Amino acid sequence: MSRPSSKPEAAKPSGDDVASDKKGADVEVAPPESLEDEGSDGFLSSLGRGTWEILTTWGPAFLAVFVIRSMLIEPFRIPSGSMVPTLAIGDNIVVTKFSYGFRIPLTRIPVGELEVPERGDVVVFVFPGKDTGVKHWVDLPIPPFATVDYVKRVVGLPGDVVEMRDQVLYVNGEAQSRRYIEDFTFTDDGCRDYDTKQYEETFGDSTHNILYAKRYAGVVKDFGPTTVPEGHVFAMGDNRDHSFDSRGWGTVPLRNIKGKAQFIWLSWDTCKTNIPYFGDIRTNRMGLGIP
Repeated sequence: MSRPSSKPEAAKPSGDDVASDKKGADVEVAPPESLEDEGSDGFLSSLGRGTWEILTTWGPAFLAVFVIRSMLIEPFRIPSGSMVPTLAIGDNIVVTKFSYGFRIPLTRIPVGELEVPERGDVVVFVFPGKDTGVKHWVDLPIPPFATVDYVKRVVGLPGDVVEMRDQVLYVNGEAQSRRYIEDFTFTDDGCRDYDTKQYEETFGDSTHNILYAKRYAGVVKDFGPTTVPEGHVFAMGDNRDHSFDSRGWGTVPLRNIKGKAQFIWLSWDTCKTNIPYFGDIRTNRMGLGIP
């Protein structure tokens, strides 16, 4: 009688098991990724890293520039002749943004109450009615936040009565003193010449030069009287007969004033052709203060 073996009989391996034994343990292998997906993911990853590096490198610098521009100083270029002879077409000026009060950085929201400019100050302001929507709140020089800016001289303060009689400015019934200097040829942005008369006008202790047209035809010699409302100023160009100002579109809200014009840092005469597309540099105007 045969006795059963104490050792169990090993099962005969199948063909698949034999193959597994030869290769080692079974391993599940994923299908290879397509080269197209790998290239696309690599490009996007590289693009993302490049964008992040640019933002981290240049972002703080641009942010600092925008903050300085919104709170401290901002450059402006003079495109028209409404402020000749004080500001020439092509002058680039520096404006101090804090002269009449501070605002929250990158916005046009005042911090506290805004100060009223002095009569005679040259100011840059957002054209009334062009500061709607996001432009009313955000101060950035890029669309859709960029504004239409004007530069004029403040001649009337809140409560003042402003009037023009025969090309003479009256404030609160008092004629503003002026003295004839010389004849002056005004050249506009189209390089056309106009004959004008140059005067020195006095506001209190400060003086500045103004122009009046020689020919009365088509010139508005009289205006007003009109009272400047609270929270506003009355602004006029120094080139009195070639200026679109408060006589035409009304007063300027204090909130619209961006700052006070201080000095000219660069000036181009575009009616000359010494440098193609630019004109000629007026070195004699660079560094001039703005009275």
